[in-house]
Amino acid sequence: MEPLITNPTWVFLVMLIVILLVPIVLRRLRIPHIIGLIVAGAVLGEHGLNVLARDASIELFGQVGIYYIMFLAGLEMDMGSFRRHGSKGAAFGAWTFVVPFMLGFLATRYALGMSQQTAVLVSCILSSHTLVTYPIVGRYGLGKQPSVVYAIIATAIASFTALLTLAIVVQKKTGGGDTVYWLRFAVGIALYIIAVAYTFPKIGRWFLRRNEDAVTQYIFVLAMVFISAFLAVSVGLEGLLGAFMAGLVLNRIIPHGGPLMSRIEFVGNALFVPWFLIGVGMLINLSILAGDVHTLLICIVFIGVGTLGKWLAAVIMERLNGLQRVDRLIMFGLTNSHAAGALAIVMIGTQPGVELMSPEILNATVLLILFSCIISSLATEKGARQLALRSNEMDRNRGSYHGKCLTAYAYPQTVDALTQLSILIRNPLIPDSLMGLAVSMDDEDDDMLRAQGVSNLEKAQAIAAAADVRLSVMSRISSNVASAIVHTMREVDAGEVILGMHENDEGKPSGKLGITAQSVLSTTHREVLIVRLQMPPGTIRRIVVAVPPMAEYEVGFYKWAEHICRIAELTGQPVRFHTMGDTGYYIKEYLNTHHPSVQVEFLTETGFGNLLMRLPAEVNADHLLVIVTARAGFISYTPALNTLPHFIAQHFADTNVILLYPDQYGDPQESLSVFAPNGQSITQRQLLFEQWLNRIRK
Repeated sequence: MEPLITNPTWVFLVMLIVILLVPIVLRRLRIPHIIGLIVAGAVLGEHGLNVLARDASIELFGQVGIYYIMFLAGLEMDMGSFRRHGSKGAAFGAWTFVVPFMLGFLATRYALGMSQQTAVLVSCILSSHTLVTYPIVGRYGLGKQPSVVYAIIATAIASFTALLTLAIVVQKKTGGGDTVYWLRFAVGIALYIIAVAYTFPKIGRWFLRRNEDAVTQYIFVLAMVFISAFLAVSVGLEGLLGAFMAGLVLNRIIPHGGPLMSRIEFVGNALFVPWFLIGVGMLINLSILAGDVHTLLICIVFIGVGTLGKWLAAVIMERLNGLQRVDRLIMFGLTNSHAAGALAIVMIGTQPGVELMSPEILNATVLLILFSCIISSLATEKGARQLALRSNEMDRNRGSYHGKCLTAYAYPQTVDALTQLSILIRNPLIPDSLMGLAVSMDDEDDDMLRAQGVSNLEKAQAIAAAADVRLSVMSRISSNVASAIVHTMREVDAGEVILGMHENDEGKPSGKLGITAQSVLSTTHREVLIVRLQMPPGTIRRIVVAVPPMAEYEVGFYKWAEHICRIAELTGQPVRFHTMGDTGYYIKEYLNTHHPSVQVEFLTETGFGNLLMRLPAEVNADHLLVIVTARAGFISYTPALNTLPHFIAQHFADTNVILLYPDQYGDPQESLSVFAPNGQSITQRQLLFEQWLNRIRK
């Protein structure tokens, strides 16, 4: 029977109305909207009211949707957490595959009387899963939580193992699968992983550094996802594994919380992912439950055994690793939903030439998708709320540094990089934490520069808005640029200010701080960052930080450490600290307490001057060099800092550089809890007092 609506315009309109209204209604009922979208698809599909047909357009958008889910899972994964929790995630992947597989094989082989090969394929369906409910944890910002990381790693392992088992069974059934075939298969997978892992980051950095247009960047990233998926299919894997691989390798060049990341999440969550869920619902035919007792029995076994197997795997993981009940709930919720993998297996199992699965198994699999997604949505929603409350309690000090981040814009070519940097270091717990400023001289007859300042602010606002961050702007006219910057800092209570580095007529560092920077440094004791970025922060490969001796004595010590940690955490880049004395110890303790996922390396130096002379051989053009400096007269000041502007102009003319002047006077920052050498918790003020007292005694 022909569906009620076939006109493309009306089809698209109906889908948009469903995507719009279902979340609004279910949000009031406190029901996960994923359930509503699947049910809406079942109602509108040919097995329901027959309003829409599951045609090629819905299948196409649905395919993009499942790729999007897997891509976002890889893209939002914190690579530091991946390294720390990789072994446990792999163990959970083994449990969440083996337990449902064994239970499924016993139930289908002996309770339902299926053949051995069919029982193996059905067990693959029950042991594989899809991250259908991942958007729920993404909405709560829990992508870096260990239990979520375990589930993501387990998804890749369980899906790969299930699809590999499927390939073995199908090849055995069709008479193929000799030694040459499997050797070629293994070599193809190895070459695919090497090619994607090695070339995609290089191509991505090269492209994003040369193209700032938002649409161009988004289309490029989407193309990379489908290239990876196509290559995965070409070597015998599923495209969803290729999309996940693309997310992992592009993770470090797309900063979390940046404009490009926000666009990727917005488009996927607004269109492709809901479209996929509605398309899954259109496959569901509830009438088969009343018409065929044998199919009903298969459905009950599939749903019961599949749910029990995933639950037992989460329980085993919880008990073996000392996790909490909420972690078990999250792991179960994320790994219980069956969708893309189950459909791929059952479609291959029923195709001509294979025919290891009957239509009853196909119908039962579709209903398994429905009920598993409902159970997973409820479990993930409940677990995500509990985990978010626990995370907020544990991380209540993560944003304890205060004040708005003020960025002073002078040149159009620096607006993009400076704005992205300010988004990275801002305090996310402060409302309206970003402020943009453009200053024009009041003795200028030409209005061109004033108009340029306004244009810079508008561009900065657009960049921040793309990252879903509000940037307040102010345009001032003053006879002194530095005075206008300092007055604005006081008016808006700015905790730090970002300035562009002084350049000569050729666009290179001039070797001087510049009158504006010198005046700002001499009239404010807040943190000042003098910045020169040659590329977007997300395309930088390493952060190198040079710290002067006794930097831990300064009031703003933990504040600038927090800023560097946020840059590293959101971009996924490793950090190398060059420190002297005990400074490295306090930085290390702060990172272990507040940012354990940051990949960090510490090198202890004997002198700051010697360190500066070593840096040119270590820092490359695609690194970010942060030199923590000090104003003259403060305890961490050293004469070697006098020549920094000339040193940068001579050795780092084409490098990304930040000169960071910490808070060094005025109100101390809010106390941050760190750990003393004896393991006792102490505050920053106590730490400073004890350090000064020990120095006096010596």
